[in-house]
Amino acid sequence: MLIAVVGDSSGSADEAELAEAVGEGLAGRGATVICGGLGGVMEAVCRGAKAKGGLTVGILPGEDSSVANSYVDIPIVTGVGYARNMAVVKSARAVIAIGGGYGTLSEIAYALKRGIPVIGLNTWLLSRLGQEDDPLVRVHTATEAVDTAISLAQSGVER
Repeated sequence: MLIAVVGDSSGSADEAELAEAVGEGLAGRGATVICGGLGGVMEAVCRGAKAKGGLTVGILPGEDSSVANSYVDIPIVTGVGYARNMAVVKSARAVIAIGGGYGTLSEIAYALKRGIPVIGLNTWLLSRLGQEDDPLVRVHTATEAVDTAISLAQSGVER
């Protein structure tokens, strides 16, 4: 099963630590990690997955597979820039968002629009028209993120 992990390409050390633990957990549960394939959170999640023998897929924004981080097993070039964010999340059964900038926010939106569950780990808080409207499943640890993503992906629950 494909689980997307999204986050900033220049995330903090804490975000990288969380992402690496998420990658280890997902690989340990037999999930394949799909991400944007570059640095920061994406590299950390792939590093964690590879440490546990997992499979990683990187959906790259450009046309050069050599820009993928060294932990990506399957680099997929797109040549579509940030539009690749849609392919990252729509390919997955669940999405784990860790920290993140506006690219991560777009991935959260694409997933939610499609009904793919999004697990939030220290990421965006959402509101609409000044009212809290937060459809993310909030968790506090990497283990909770992995357990929740696997459970929702297996149950086929759309949010």
